[in-house]
Amino acid sequence: MLGWLRWFLARNGVALSVYMLGAVALWVIIMIVLPQLFMLDFSFRHNWQQMDPSKMGGPEDVYTLVNYHFLAYGSPNNPDPFNVVDVTVFFRTIIAAVFVTIFDLAICYPIAYYLAQVARGGKARLLVLSLIIPFWVNELLRAFAFRILFGEEGTINAMLMGLGILSQPIDFVREDVALYAGLGYAYILLMIFPIYNVVESLDKNQIEAARDMGASWLRIHRRVVIPFAKPGITSGCTMVFMLSAGALAAPQILGGPSSLWFTQIIYQWFNTGSNWPRGSAYAIVLMLTCVLLVLAVMKIFKVKIGEIGR
Repeated sequence: MLGWLRWFLARNGVALSVYMLGAVALWVIIMIVLPQLFMLDFSFRHNWQQMDPSKMGGPEDVYTLVNYHFLAYGSPNNPDPFNVVDVTVFFRTIIAAVFVTIFDLAICYPIAYYLAQVARGGKARLLVLSLIIPFWVNELLRAFAFRILFGEEGTINAMLMGLGILSQPIDFVREDVALYAGLGYAYILLMIFPIYNVVESLDKNQIEAARDMGASWLRIHRRVVIPFAKPGITSGCTMVFMLSAGALAAPQILGGPSSLWFTQIIYQWFNTGSNWPRGSAYAIVLMLTCVLLVLAVMKIFKVKIGEIGR
């Protein structure tokens, strides 16, 4: 660590190094660490809305697991063995986020490979602009555009019925097709560019050597490109999964009547429910579950955290 610090100071100078390290430390502490610590503390507190102000800070204002207990088992009057609604929505959100991540990876890996190893010159620049320019539009406007496209009287239904493929419109919003498509589209750049960044540094001679030895394109990707691109794939999948699991705007706009997202429950506890401790407990459980799941997948595929920044 000290050797790296001396190298960093020698490379950038004392003033610039202190500024960069200080800015990063300030950002991490104020914007990430402290909010999470406050939320963790809130999650073990009683709801102050239901507490006599004179007792706050007194012997009755103690840490408690009641908010986590409520997530698992619901209210004391709950006849079910566990909190069916919240637990079901929680696991459905995690599974849906995994599906969106796999969907994005299947679409973005070929694009990233083509952009890094095949496209050149004006064709590459045109492809990059085609990917970036749509994201100049606000996220909420994109979500409403998807609702128009996938609505029962939307553009896609009109085209399919005009071509005679459908005899009556399909409500893609109610079937959650619009939600998954909107989430997948919202984060494609976060999947494409980490993979592109790694694949671009792959020596083309390795691919040519594999071709000369008679390997098929499928085998080349399975044995050469994908193992080399694992850090980029891991980085992209991590960002897409975490953001999909924590999405709020897209589920609110594109979700059907039965597609409640776990973040919507958290939002309800923080706002309409006015129960910040319970909302904090729900948020902490979601965050820890996502982090542990990502670490477990990285362990399975033998990807180290340091490799992600390669």
